[in-house]
This record gives sequence, structure tokens and C-alpha cells, in this order.
Amino acid sequence: MSSYEQYDHDLFRNVKKSKARKPKSAKRQRFDDEPVRRGRLTEEERDRLAALRDEPEPQPLPGGADRWSTWDTGDRGPQPHPSWLVTELAALDHELGVLKTGKEADVHLLRRAVPGGDSCLLAAKRYRDTDHRMFHRDAGYLEGRRLRKSREMRAIEHRTSFGRGMIAQQWAVAEFSVLSALWQAGAPVPYPVQRVGTEVLLEFIGTPDGTAAPRLAALRPDADELDELWSQLVEALVALAEHGFTHGDLSAYNVLVHDGRLVLIDLPQAVDLAANPLGLDYLRRDAHNIAGWFRSRGADEARTDPDLLAERLATAGNLRW
Repeated sequence: MSSYEQYDHDLFRNVKKSKARKPKSAKRQRFDDEPVRRGRLTEEERDRLAALRDEPEPQPLPGGADRWSTWDTGDRGPQPHPSWLVTELAALDHELGVLKTGKEADVHLLRRAVPGGDSCLLAAKRYRDTDHRMFHRDAGYLEGRRLRKSREMRAIEHRTSFGRGMIAQQWAVAEFSVLSALWQAGAPVPYPVQRVGTEVLLEFIGTPDGTAAPRLAALRPDADELDELWSQLVEALVALAEHGFTHGDLSAYNVLVHDGRLVLIDLPQAVDLAANPLGLDYLRRDAHNIAGWFRSRGADEARTDPDLLAERLATAGNLRW
């Protein structure tokens, strides 16, 4: 082969190799403030972004309100709804202050009002976020509350971030469910207005000017008042037991007294007497805690015997004593 033929042969071979190689696309330099994009947007995401672009600037709410009524979302309380309750969707919610702070939740005072129309006061119980929640002794209370999804149960048992969020949801759902059942049964509890996520809206127990009813622990009743309050308390606890519950954390701090009427509050940890294997233990503890307070205030010890109270409640709840 001549030198010219060799040159032509090598040139043809190099050209063929270069065509076989897939050229690399040149990378454009990306700056730190540019968003990273991976893959194509879904149709749903495109619609969401388009809606955000078209959404008008938020306008201040009328009258300095904090939000529109949430009546059209979440779970609603049992019917018939009380006549005092404002259910119009045109109503606005006004935050008036904090009624109570606690380890698990804070309770805020809320006024729900139609501009120029009816209004009502509500207690907004809001469970704390997962970073600050301190549900104490929750393992015993959660016995008997089983979820269908094993993933959720595992998350709760291992107290993962997701699991703690599920626990908060369970507390809110449990309290709203128990209050709904007890309200319908005629037990002395606040009317459960609605539940949205981990917020439970309740009937405000107090005066129209926003003064909350005092807790039993803050009162110094005379002998006759003490006797009347004990009678109301026993009747209330029997009503709970007949519907399969005990309070679970009963004390003089979880009982309100308004115009001589006793009202039970703080029921997220209400224990299912049938499903929870520790149900009888919680019932006994409730009886001893509350009877001890009455005795410390001078109530008749024979009438406020904690063991007799626990036995009566166990009988009402169809538990073996």
C-alpha cells in the first residue's frame, strides 16, 4: 500500500470512529441561587403553580379578624346544633387571648361572629406541634386505640416524628369523639363544636364577657355546696362509666363549676374501659383522686369513700370488681 493509500485509509477510519461516539452535551454552569429541577412537572403541580400565579394578593380580613370561620371544614359536633352556635360561613374568628397553657395543648378564647350579626364565644384547644409536644404517660392511655395501618402503629410505638404527629391527631380525634358521645348522652361536658386537624373547638364555659368558669380546685364551697357538687360529680362519672369511659386524669383541676353546675373538661385521655386492659386501674385512680379532694375540703368521709365510688363506677361500666 502506497503512502497516499495508507493516509486515505487512516482518515476514513478516524472519521468513522468520531461518528460512532455520542457527543457530550455541554453543561451549563448553575449558580447557587438557582432552583434544582429534576424531572418534569406533573399536571397537578403545573395546575397548582398556575393557580398560585393567578391568586390575588391576600386582603386584610374585615374588622381585624384572624381568620374566616372554619365551619365548612373538619368534623362537626352532634346535631341538633345548639341555638347559640354561629354556623354561618360568612362569620369571622377573632382571637381574644389564652385561657390555659399546658404540656399537651393550649386553650385560646375565640369569638366567632357574623359582621353586624350574631356571635358566640368558643374555646379553641390546640395541641402542640411535634417539636414541643410532651404527652406524658401516653403509652397507657393509647392502649386499645388501634389503627388499621401497621405503618402508623409502628411509627407511634417508636415515637418517630411522623408517629408523634399521629399521636397528636389521635388525642384530638379521641377527645372530640368522646365529647360528642357524652354530650348526646346528656353528660355535663362542653359541647364539641368541631375538629379541624389537631384543633378542637368547644363551647366556652363562662360569662359573656369572656371570664372563664372557675375550676373546682379554686373554690372553697361550704358544706351544702360541697354535698351538691359531690352528687353532681358522682352522677357525671356514672354517666361516663355507663358509656364505657373513665376520665383517665380526673382531678379538681379538670372540673369547672359554672352557676352551680359542674362540667367535666380535658378528656383527650379518656380511657375505654372495655378495650384498655388498664381500664379498671384508671377508674380506681380517678375515684381516689377526686374523692381525696372532697375529703380534704371537709366532705362526709363515709359518703365520699373512694373505694365505694370506684365499685359503683365499675358496676356501671360492667367491669368485674
